Amino acid sequence: MSETLDRSTKINLIREPVVRRLCEVLDRSSSRGWRKLGDIVGSDRRFKVSSDDMDECSLKVLQVEGSPSRMLLRLMGERGCTMGHLVDYLQTLGNSEALQCLKPPALQIFIQPQSVALISGHNLRLSCHAVGKSPVQYQWFKTKEEVPNGHSPDLVISPVQLKDAGFYICRVNCGDALEFSQWAQVDVLNVNMFCGQSYHSLEGRLKLVIQPQSQRLNVGENLQLECGAVGRPIPRYQWHRNGVPIPSATKRKLMILHVMQDQHGRYRCEISSSTERLWTNEVDVVIDDVYAIGGGLGSSEFFLNSIPEQLYATDKVALLIGNLSYQNHPQLKAPMVDVYELTNLLRQLNFQVVSLLDLTESEMRNAVDEFLLLLHKGVYGLLYYAGHGYENYGNSFMVPVDAPNPYRSANCLCVQSILKLMQEKETGLNVFLLDMCRKRNIHDDSTPNIVLRVTANIVFGYATCQDAEAFELSSSGFTNGVFIKFLKKRLLDDEKITVVLDKVAEDMGQFDATKGKQALEIRSSLSERRALTDPILPGDSADLAHAHSRQWAKAHELPESMCLNFDCGAQIKLGFAAEFSNVLVIYTHIVKKPEDMSFCQAHVTDFSQDLDVDPKEMNRETPEETGIYFLSSSLPQHCLYTRVSSLQKLREELVFTVCLQGTFRSMDDDPVHWSKSINIGKPLIARLDLHRAMRRNSCLQTCLMPHSPSHSPCHSPGPEHRLHLHHGLHQAQDYSRLSPQHHYLDTFERLQGAVGGCGDSYYDNLSQPRCEDAYDSAGGLSSSPGRHSIPIEATEDIAELQTVFINSLQLQQQ
Repeated sequence: MSETLDRSTKINLIREPVVRRLCEVLDRSSSRGWRKLGDIVGSDRRFKVSSDDMDECSLKVLQVEGSPSRMLLRLMGERGCTMGHLVDYLQTLGNSEALQCLKPPALQIFIQPQSVALISGHNLRLSCHAVGKSPVQYQWFKTKEEVPNGHSPDLVISPVQLKDAGFYICRVNCGDALEFSQWAQVDVLNVNMFCGQSYHSLEGRLKLVIQPQSQRLNVGENLQLECGAVGRPIPRYQWHRNGVPIPSATKRKLMILHVMQDQHGRYRCEISSSTERLWTNEVDVVIDDVYAIGGGLGSSEFFLNSIPEQLYATDKVALLIGNLSYQNHPQLKAPMVDVYELTNLLRQLNFQVVSLLDLTESEMRNAVDEFLLLLHKGVYGLLYYAGHGYENYGNSFMVPVDAPNPYRSANCLCVQSILKLMQEKETGLNVFLLDMCRKRNIHDDSTPNIVLRVTANIVFGYATCQDAEAFELSSSGFTNGVFIKFLKKRLLDDEKITVVLDKVAEDMGQFDATKGKQALEIRSSLSERRALTDPILPGDSADLAHAHSRQWAKAHELPESMCLNFDCGAQIKLGFAAEFSNVLVIYTHIVKKPEDMSFCQAHVTDFSQDLDVDPKEMNRETPEETGIYFLSSSLPQHCLYTRVSSLQKLREELVFTVCLQGTFRSMDDDPVHWSKSINIGKPLIARLDLHRAMRRNSCLQTCLMPHSPSHSPCHSPGPEHRLHLHHGLHQAQDYSRLSPQHHYLDTFERLQGAVGGCGDSYYDNLSQPRCEDAYDSAGGLSSSPGRHSIPIEATEDIAELQTVFINSLQLQQQ
């Protein structure tokens, strides 16, 4: 079996595509499949597979996309099974198709052509490189037609013209083996529309070259807007009207036939690649009603002035924090998925988004400070938090990943204190989406001393009711928490934000898994029809908004991709992508190697100890192996991938080493090593130095808590306080509306655990509550609220202020 892979290789290191094909063969075979393979392995004393192991494998058929063969191979790998052993077992099994899966292909394409957008008159180069057991022949096609003289790995068209735009593919032959490359789209932009600018590189950043133009049309005419960008990979387009994405408007040219009056507005296009995003100018499209105009200017003015007043944001900024890797508390899974999906949705709504995972207390406070710096008058500010949390006296606390056990308010961030600082910025809308528990923290008796302004622009969306827990669904893979599972389906709706949350609450109420355990709660003082889809109009704040946008961009700059040339003649591409604002993906790709080099591989190493980089998960052949689950489809293939997280901890510029390892036929295949030191500065959020001690304007100023409830009688007059006021403040009507659920999980429910809470129990123990205050002093479950959940009576000197503010809030409970 000299054609097979290295016999000494452990089977748990087999590449994912090979494992997938092998499992498909073994799963579908009844007589020579995984069961028979398990019997054969079970008779070998070295890797004995028990009947219990086989039962565990068989249960995988009950799971969506479950594979008994994959489970069996995993068990074999954990017990030291090598490729040589597996080949022997498959030969005994007599499954030639399974053996074929382990043979290296006779022909393999290792560089695929990439789609590209470029300007007419420039040079086009598409590359397709393959290796085989004999010489390889190439033939390029444009759609179904052969490209004349297209017989080399690199298809070069110089200069490229408009007629060269289209889809290209390469056929590769090696003896009897035949493979086709992936399709590559070529978009050619008219050079005459480039306004005299120059553009030289197709690698790296996108370049906007065609801007849309304002138009004035009559009802019934056709609207056509055009924009364009160049770069590799080819850009993606999404047109927006009044800040809202237009369904199916995903081409460079937007065509709307027979326009109507209600299609007037401000249009612009979002242009993006896998790692970048940019926007065209926003242009006005005016639609005149020829019947209303009647040939005179007055009627036209009447029509334009009769348009209902549009609410605007001067800018939109969002801070998303997902804490999951707690040092002293149960680990969570869903926050990473939730933050990633919410980031993409908010970007579609033109929000500048900072998305961060696993922050310590000081890092969270500094991140909030940076968030506040982006706010000014009229800005829509949104804060989303997923992680452990609690609520005391109507104030919500977010728990950092380094919080001690037990934690108190001094170790956490108070949401209401952040709201107070946002109010000082005169924001247009303040939205808080809190995906955490709201159980009482019995270890914290402090009372916040926070006085909020009376403003009609506050919206709280709580993932669960007061004194209840929030859950994430049990799954072997990555899934959303319950809140985001339903929120993501509604977030892009062009509705008032409270209406959107109302619909989410209704959807959650129909979900059997959380009935009686988790219900969305909405608190709002919003008096206008403000929506997350509202357009952005900087107005008098244009310069300030531009400065803040530069500040945001500073924290999201990716290093430029680069080509590294080594003395041996090999060329390596070093590329970068951002999974979150504090998570960087680095990948290496062999672009060229000497002909007499039989093996060539490049990997990265020597990272700063400040960073969270697991050596066991570096330089893997698939993104998933290194923990990259969300960008895998957009990253280039045939690379080695490394995920660098916790960039906020980086104290110096990021310096690492790229090592090249190669073997030459003339040197008896003895490995030779080369290395280069690479400095990419401070990428992404590292530029903001969130690792530093709390700053002078930190939200810590408003989070300082007295250690006794008698220290200050002033409880937060924020949205939550309404539930905690005593008899004089509408107690009856509020408590009748709330009816908080206080039920604990049943062992058989399909819930994995609380997204937030104070408890020590792990989320896979479904029969236990997730908050420390659910236990009494004897260690058992408490059957009564106890002294810690008794409402606190407001004193007379602040009762009037509280009443005015509280009456402006609307408590909405599904």
